[in-house]
Amino acid sequence: MGIGGTAMGSVAVACARMGHHVTGSDHAVYEPMLSVLAESGIVWHEYGDGTTLLSDPPDLTVVGNAISRGHQELEAILDARLPITSVSAFVGEHLIARNTSIVCAGTHGKTTTSSLAAWILEHALFKPGYLIGGVPHGFDGGCRPVHPDVHNTRAGVFVAEGDEYDTAFFDKRSKFVHYRPTVAILNNLEFDHADIFPTLDAVKNAFSQLVRIVPRNGLILANADDENVQSLLGQAPTTVHTVGLNDQATWRIANVDSQPTHTTWTLDGDSQLGPFTLNMPGLHNVRNASMALLACMFAGVTAEEAQRALLEFVPPKRRLEEIGRWKGAMVVDDFAHHPTAIQATIAAVQQRYRTRIHVVFEPRSNTTTRNVFQNELAECFSGATSVVLGPVHRPERFAEHERLDTVRLIADIQRSGITALSIPTDRSADPQWGADVLSWLEPRVEATDVILLLSNGNIGGLREMLVGKHGAIV
Repeated sequence: MGIGGTAMGSVAVACARMGHHVTGSDHAVYEPMLSVLAESGIVWHEYGDGTTLLSDPPDLTVVGNAISRGHQELEAILDARLPITSVSAFVGEHLIARNTSIVCAGTHGKTTTSSLAAWILEHALFKPGYLIGGVPHGFDGGCRPVHPDVHNTRAGVFVAEGDEYDTAFFDKRSKFVHYRPTVAILNNLEFDHADIFPTLDAVKNAFSQLVRIVPRNGLILANADDENVQSLLGQAPTTVHTVGLNDQATWRIANVDSQPTHTTWTLDGDSQLGPFTLNMPGLHNVRNASMALLACMFAGVTAEEAQRALLEFVPPKRRLEEIGRWKGAMVVDDFAHHPTAIQATIAAVQQRYRTRIHVVFEPRSNTTTRNVFQNELAECFSGATSVVLGPVHRPERFAEHERLDTVRLIADIQRSGITALSIPTDRSADPQWGADVLSWLEPRVEATDVILLLSNGNIGGLREMLVGKHGAIV
């Protein structure tokens, strides 16, 4: 149920490839998942009253995170006492099972870090299983089971993007708890997901549950420079290695050489590892890669194998992705939505392009649409030449005093010397509000500039207006 979701659809396809007969339901399924399901032979139907479903009952129903009580199909399944589970519990029990589990957790960087870990293992011929929320380069889909190759002594590792969001209507624990990490990566920890976590302490509590289930023979890799992460480590029942710039870190990130096309660094501990080179800018990506390679080394990859793999790593889609040019300016697409991630992304774009940056940010997440980060968002666009704020997504969900005040935010950004524009809230329902942004950018963008799009949505149609339906790097 909810088969059109990115994670759910990916798991469904993995199950079909394992030989299971998979069907699904949703209110609508969009591309690319529509074609992905069809290519895997998975038949789905629009949600109904459950009558059709009960005429040929499934052995197991995987209930999506967006499904809640009152949903007719769900109610029919509950009335009939048919077996149900969540997608996270299913992955933990059936895909990870007793394999070595690498769980990449943190407020930011989960998709990139898990993609890095899966790629390093793949490059080293481990044939890992994985569940990644983005679109990892070099793989076929967002999920696959561990390769059942009994002759491959390196098989038996699963990489999961560890989401702290809750699991299902009947299970309010964080998804990552179900993955039972052998290696837990704690990349960073900040307040987010204001719709389910009322306070930072609530977020910490979710992460502390993850820490407490790492086995004695496992490993926790923790950000040495993040106070919130460090505050959890006293509960750790296993070996902890800290990673970061801190002189006291178990593995200190050192000798960083930041170039426009790549970043090189070493990891200094009891011995020196590296140098490593990643074809991505940004110190945050150095940390992502360091966490990933150390996790893979715990699973049996050598430092030399990790070196070679990193040289060939291509980021997942919408992570500093060049999607085309407009008026000669490069258009870069990224998923960043939290103030810390926005700041790091702008710094990475500065490193790569060393030119003027025009940022277009759409407040769309359940946290940035509220005024939780009203002040932080005013400070995170440092380094940009201009900033455009899209309208708050679905503003009707919040009272005015709870909603992000984009007019005030623009005024605060302008006081820092950055040219800025806010698209009015009443334009939020217009699917083409990006045309207003295009008109505003027209006289301001030069051929040597970068236009940085920050959103997990459609940005009022702006992407297609800038680079066409498919984009083209010229």
